Amino acid sequence: MTQPLNRADDKPRDECGVFGVFGHQQAAQLAYIGLYALQHRGQESAGIVAFDGTAFNSHKGMGLVERVFSAERLERLHGSHALGHNRYSTAGQSSLLNAQPFLMQYALGPLAIAHNGNFTNAFDIRSHLQTHGQLFTTTSDTEIIAHMIAGSRENMLENRIIDALKELSGAYSLLCLGQDIMAAVRDPHGFRPLWMGKLDDAVLFASETCALDAVEAEVLREVEPGEIVIVTEAGVGSARLHSPVQRAHCVFELLYLSRPDSVVFSESVAQRRKDFGRRLAKECPADADIVIGMPESANAAALGYAREAGIRFDYGVARNQYVGRTFIQPSQREREFSVNIKINPIKSVLQGQRVALIDDSLQRGTTLRKSVQKIREAGAQEVHVRIAAPPTQFPCFYGVDIPTRQELIASDRAVEEVRDYIRADSLGYLSIEGMLSCLSEPDAYCAACFDGVYPTEHTGQKLLQLSFDFTQDRDRE
Repeated sequence: MTQPLNRADDKPRDECGVFGVFGHQQAAQLAYIGLYALQHRGQESAGIVAFDGTAFNSHKGMGLVERVFSAERLERLHGSHALGHNRYSTAGQSSLLNAQPFLMQYALGPLAIAHNGNFTNAFDIRSHLQTHGQLFTTTSDTEIIAHMIAGSRENMLENRIIDALKELSGAYSLLCLGQDIMAAVRDPHGFRPLWMGKLDDAVLFASETCALDAVEAEVLREVEPGEIVIVTEAGVGSARLHSPVQRAHCVFELLYLSRPDSVVFSESVAQRRKDFGRRLAKECPADADIVIGMPESANAAALGYAREAGIRFDYGVARNQYVGRTFIQPSQREREFSVNIKINPIKSVLQGQRVALIDDSLQRGTTLRKSVQKIREAGAQEVHVRIAAPPTQFPCFYGVDIPTRQELIASDRAVEEVRDYIRADSLGYLSIEGMLSCLSEPDAYCAACFDGVYPTEHTGQKLLQLSFDFTQDRDRE
């Protein structure tokens, strides 16, 4: 199985954010702004590939977008077409080698690929390709797509992509850039979001609408589950990968992963989080004086909870906006230090109060345990924890870094045992039924991390073993 991730927080992480521009003279600059808006979807690495009609120009680096790109570097990325990518690894090690977009050379010329998601049969496909002589230079499952596209016998890029994806299953929102052609693809279940927009005569694609808003583009529509959109100088075309299947949108996009100002799966993220909070207040009332949220992602749910419960909402915890993600921590003391510099209770708000503390999810419980302690030390009389999501009990195989069952605190502990661990006066979760009732299409969502009902077959243990092997590679570096 995988080894526990040594990082300061225990929140789930989405694998990537993607952004594409076709037909704009400032393509690389727009991609930079788009990636900046999607920074929350991946902070390990960032990259942009641009095409100027003759050559592909690429720059990638480890870290946040603003650190990877300077004005001078962006100026070197000439061209009217560009792909951008932010990465957080759920499969494959964290290294520059795995930074995207990938740029490859194959029979039809150069091709850049940016991918958000996780292939559930990646282990088997990779093993098969290696057995037949294929060489892999990275540990990312995105390289599998590149090999599959390169190995197809179809004559057009879009047909090669369709041919390749027939063999792959799982979650993917995929952008491919060839010579004067861009393809956007979404898996048939629609696990991950992918939107299309327009800016002047340019066509844009982004993981979330907030990125299209950032470049002042018109939001056109979502790329449909199972759809491939082809953009060329001649215009925009669309085709189906295969017949429709049951949709399985990732509910964690609404609970935590997406920015509150985004629309994903045709739902307002901010409004849905308020609705989760309202339903939570009905299901798990708390005898409290104030309601506060764990910043920033739980504030909307906390506001909904407070309004439904008729309890005063306040900002009781401040978050340091200038602290980057610390995903490798060599000791428990340093992990706790990282929590201390990221969040700090506001004593004037908490002193003498019975506090209802709202969080958006609970994974390992380590961060919440420390937060409850700090809120008590700030003078709170009582701390009642309410989680605006059901208990997370199962891992995700579709591109979200939810830990193994052994690491998930709710997988083998009753609510009272979890409450005792985080040292709260009471603990309550939103029910699965209550969560789904807040959505426009309850049957169109994947809730496998809560109920263990996976929409597709997966080689679970093989996936975990593959991740473990890559972790060992990282440890040897």
